[in-house]
Amino acid sequence: MPGFTPPPYPYDRLKPLQEVASRLPGGLVDLSIGTPCDPPPAFTAAAMADPAAAQTYPPSLGTVAYRTAALGWLARRFGAQLDVSMVAACMGTKELVAGVPQWLRLRSPHLDTVLYPEISYPTYAMGATLAGCRAVAVPVDDQWRIRLDAIDEADAARALCLWVNTPGNPAGGLDDLGAAAAWGREHGVPVFSDECYAEFTWDGPARTILTHGTDGVVAVHSLSKRSNFAGARAGFYAGDAELVGYLSEVRKHAGFMVPGPVQAAGALAWDDDAHVVEQRARYAERLDALTAGLRASGLTVEPPAGAFYLWVAAPGGDAWALAGRLAERAGALVSPGEFYGPAGSGHVRIAAVQPLERIALAMERLTA
Repeated sequence: MPGFTPPPYPYDRLKPLQEVASRLPGGLVDLSIGTPCDPPPAFTAAAMADPAAAQTYPPSLGTVAYRTAALGWLARRFGAQLDVSMVAACMGTKELVAGVPQWLRLRSPHLDTVLYPEISYPTYAMGATLAGCRAVAVPVDDQWRIRLDAIDEADAARALCLWVNTPGNPAGGLDDLGAAAAWGREHGVPVFSDECYAEFTWDGPARTILTHGTDGVVAVHSLSKRSNFAGARAGFYAGDAELVGYLSEVRKHAGFMVPGPVQAAGALAWDDDAHVVEQRARYAERLDALTAGLRASGLTVEPPAGAFYLWVAAPGGDAWALAGRLAERAGALVSPGEFYGPAGSGHVRIAAVQPLERIALAMERLTA
């Protein structure tokens, strides 16, 4: 019997369009992935270069300084008060998202299903696949929010966990996190809330599921977007003490640990909010510039409720055709919506992750 064959990595499929866009004078404007173009806060550099922090193995759970800083941020930003036993470090958050299903299945081998939004970050589904589980997509509404009422009771009975994502990637929707927490408790299903874009919530205040109680829920946060720290790989997960404790013990045995210098720098980043205020302003300005330019070219564009992506309907529902047009005319590389699930196939995702002058160049080409 053949074993598992990994599917093509979605963004590798963009190489032909990348070549087309690169031929234009001034070169490619890459708006396809969420890689920050801005530097991390300057004050983290010294901590990253500290040889003492690199000398010994760091605690897998996270240093006391790192976890305390993360909890301080949760308290300042959201009013969520947690104990230090309810938080643990992770290497960015993608590895955590991908790993949760297999770790939960070790604990509950009679369960085999991962529930996730039908238009979403692809690692929710891939994590289920890598664990040998069923990946069951949950419909979203016309504002890109997960429809808890659409979850089949038979799937709920088999569920290892439910993923929610607010603000959502790719469409920027804002789920009712209180309703998600209540649904999980009613059905005995752990709810994992991916909140990595929380600092970039445009419609109302930033939110976390943790303000609705910690029983049965875990929030996932990252410095990748908040502090332009994507290359350092630093995040945390926090919430239900039993779930956090179980996951941290499994991860300890597997050797998952954030490097010591990264934890030292990360603690400083979680402690500081000023650099995030500046980053919010940058993303807001870029989103405005993209929205204006795309609308001037005849596309229908609605600003997101959160995150720094535009989720744009493709004329005629042909996302690859729109991606090709943007590459050829604007030199802009964007992501067809099918990367985020079959239900997204009629849209493209455009990331506001290039400097304003590069975005302006792409929009000038497009509307010329």
